[in-house]
Amino acid sequence: MSQPAYLDLYRTGRFQDRVKKALDLMAACRICPRRCGVNRLNGETGYCRTGRQARVASYNAHFGEEAPLVGRNGSGTIFFSSCNLLCSFCQNYEISHLNEGVEVQPDQIAGMMLQLMERGCHNINLVTPTHVTPQILEALEIAIGQGLAIPLVYNSGGYESVGTLDLLEGIVDIYMPDFKFWDGSWAERFCHAPDYPDAARAAIREMHRQVGDLEINSDGIAIRGLLVRHLVMPNGIAGTEEIMNFLARDISPDTYVNVMDQYRPCGQAGQDPAINRRLTAQEYREAVAAAKNAGLHRLDERERPRIIFGF
Repeated sequence: MSQPAYLDLYRTGRFQDRVKKALDLMAACRICPRRCGVNRLNGETGYCRTGRQARVASYNAHFGEEAPLVGRNGSGTIFFSSCNLLCSFCQNYEISHLNEGVEVQPDQIAGMMLQLMERGCHNINLVTPTHVTPQILEALEIAIGQGLAIPLVYNSGGYESVGTLDLLEGIVDIYMPDFKFWDGSWAERFCHAPDYPDAARAAIREMHRQVGDLEINSDGIAIRGLLVRHLVMPNGIAGTEEIMNFLARDISPDTYVNVMDQYRPCGQAGQDPAINRRLTAQEYREAVAAAKNAGLHRLDERERPRIIFGF
């Protein structure tokens, strides 16, 4: 049985240095591509509206994730409040935009991780972790010292800084980014992030460099690697064909991709005529065909609603 990557870093005494470097990024915040420059260590907040302490909305064993993450006992999800993207159509709008949740200390997050492991969860699935990466590392150091020993999943929107990802090398076992938009004009319209496509491409390259293609053990459980999510959107807005070609050509034809058909107008999406309807069956079929035509063969094509579990 393979061990999580972070155990080696912890045993050699190098983990604490990663925590310190991550916290240093908060002094004039440059954790994500927005580079707000606020001093979060002193409680100032930028785009993600999160200061020194992380906020958690919920945590529990989740059975709605991809099959290699869920297995028999579920994926141990921790949903962090707020986000560095704040997509106007977010399906977890109350958590991301309305910032529902409670402030937690590192030892409390560590306790959540340990509880999820004790319940038999196959991994710790950090949902929307980007803006609270330093706080997660603080908690993880505590949890490892108390026996945490299951894979770590970094479940993000794909809007990442390569410099921050560098601090996660040897810590994260499974990267699970979204690749939302190929065209920066749509990313600007829905996320106020025109650089999203460039940031996502660079981030996914770095993630794959660190962990490679998704590895699944004999029990069907993911233990390491890259899993990319792509939410197909109405009117071809996501740029599915271009994204699939990029993944097959620039990352790997063995990339495990979840082509998701669960889009529905949430949040502010009902006010925008470009995205104020559900996906059609034909649009989804065309998206799957685009992935296969690009040469991708490890596709998860099932609809999987995002279900929030409480404390």
